[in-house]
Amino acid sequence: MAMPRSAQDAERKRIAILGCTGSIGRQTLDVCRQHADKLEVVALSAHSNTKELVAAAREFGVKRIAVTDPQSVHDPILEDLPRDVRLYTGARSAVDICLFDDVDEVLVAIVGVAGLSASAAVLACGKQLALANKESLVVGGDLLMPMARPGMLLPVDSEHAAIFQCYQGENPKEAHCIWLTCSGGPLFGKSRSELSHVTVKQALAHPAWNMGAKISIDSATLMNKGLERIEALHLFHVDMDFVNVVIHREAKIHSMVEYVDGSVIAHLGASDMRIPIQYALSYPARWESPSPRLDFRQLASLSFGEPDTDTFRCLKLADIAGREGGTLPCVLNAANEVAVDAFLHDRCSFTDIDAIVEYAMDQHDNSPVYSLDQLSDTDAWARIQARCALDRISR
Repeated sequence: MAMPRSAQDAERKRIAILGCTGSIGRQTLDVCRQHADKLEVVALSAHSNTKELVAAAREFGVKRIAVTDPQSVHDPILEDLPRDVRLYTGARSAVDICLFDDVDEVLVAIVGVAGLSASAAVLACGKQLALANKESLVVGGDLLMPMARPGMLLPVDSEHAAIFQCYQGENPKEAHCIWLTCSGGPLFGKSRSELSHVTVKQALAHPAWNMGAKISIDSATLMNKGLERIEALHLFHVDMDFVNVVIHREAKIHSMVEYVDGSVIAHLGASDMRIPIQYALSYPARWESPSPRLDFRQLASLSFGEPDTDTFRCLKLADIAGREGGTLPCVLNAANEVAVDAFLHDRCSFTDIDAIVEYAMDQHDNSPVYSLDQLSDTDAWARIQARCALDRISR
């Protein structure tokens, strides 16, 4: 039961942040610090980083926190929580803490397919969803989008936030195509043979964005762009041919929408995730921000090119999954999570990632999506197939 709010508190939007200790979660907390007069953090979740979770709970005075990792629920630091903070634990705990009446908007920054059930629960109870978990739409877009009323699902990915803004005030039926920009990642220009020797350190060194390990590797393989392309299909109700990937090394144009009259509306800005995060929390208003600004007098050039899908094969595999639809994107995503984790732990090479994903996709009998349980089963099956492929590589 929500307590009565003061007039000052009633002016603030009440936010739950799921995945508050990851890269997006931390930057969301930065935005909340900057706009404490407009945003009130009421619930936080983390998987295993209990130290940061407890620190954030104390700083923002939240009443509910969740720890989803069963190995971390007995961490001694959790005993230091203030007495009025309620601790939730278990796989569903991140969902449980955000369904209360005192939550207006939920930012889902949980990594991987684990964010899907949380996203579905948020939309089902009619709360606004700020979505930083692209896997929710890649895997379950067929289920989530029919649940999303206008203005209730706000994209946090820089590219999708950019496209969303390029559509504002326009008739989407008059759009000709979407130009989805891609920095090319840290390995741009390398040959296939060179990629086979890439180290984890090299793959993590993204030239433009500061991100978590999993998404950094996805950016290096270009799987991230493939997933974003599938995500765009659902968000903007278009098909794969409508969404064109363009290499833009400077990462200053975050995406563009071209209209039937030849006009192109582009979203430009600094490479700072706090900008799209803040817009997802302030929409439809725009708030002041300390984020860095572009000085167009200092931009030497803006370059564009076509991605090399023969070298970076994950982008091609995502194209296949997006075109076929059904449960195949779920297989793509699950196998990729297994492969990326293996690469990060030196159990496969960089080029083994797309081989593992392709193997799982080849074994799959595709079918239409009809439930979260079906997707959960498909995800589990795909992970088994990916581990089989990994075992073959390791022999």
